[in-house]
Amino acid sequence: MKLKLLCSLALVVLILSGCASPQPTAPPTKTPEMGTGTEITLPAPTLSSEVSLEETLRQRRSIRDYSDEALTLAEVSQLLWAAQGVTAEWGGRTAPSAGALYPLEVYAIVGNVEELAPGVYKYRPNGHALVQLRDEDVRVELAEAALGQTCVKDGAIDIVISAVYERTTTKYGDRGVRYVHMEAGHAAQNICLQGTALGLGAVTVGAFYDDEVREVVDMLEEEVPLYVIPVGRKT
Repeated sequence: MKLKLLCSLALVVLILSGCASPQPTAPPTKTPEMGTGTEITLPAPTLSSEVSLEETLRQRRSIRDYSDEALTLAEVSQLLWAAQGVTAEWGGRTAPSAGALYPLEVYAIVGNVEELAPGVYKYRPNGHALVQLRDEDVRVELAEAALGQTCVKDGAIDIVISAVYERTTTKYGDRGVRYVHMEAGHAAQNICLQGTALGLGAVTVGAFYDDEVREVVDMLEEEVPLYVIPVGRKT
């Protein structure tokens, strides 16, 4: 009884002296994932067109020269949906994934798009939205990271695909690395075919410095960049 009374008196003294008041906590450390916090819901993707798959396959070519004409937000939406859009109620996407583990992340490096400010955006398949990570045009820096390839600088946008290998290797071990690369190829081909169907030009780029691309795009440490895909209107 005396012990309880002493404890109660001690607590009262602490409260009155301010020692028991909750201390302010430091704000959370900003991570690349948090970015500016600006989220943009994209227009709904179109699910049909007048261009057949066969004709799209026939017309697809690697295009490195682009005009200065802007892309529309609807076109950007369609390209990102083709890469990793959700197409099933349970979460299935446009590109197959081993074990439905989805290790890929997709970014849009925007320079010349109507109704979308230049910057770096991360695509969120769930919700079909973009989250802004940087609010500046970094196409020149990205081109420098890609060994000075001018197509990266000249594209209206650059779509960057990265992977978090652990999402797949946790289940499949070392074999999972191969599965991730296969999946990245599926997504990249989807982008190229969708671009062709829209009358746009695109090319897949694999020559770049990983660390520099990661820094320019503001990726998380565990992500590994696999593709840079410039897209623009053909000259």
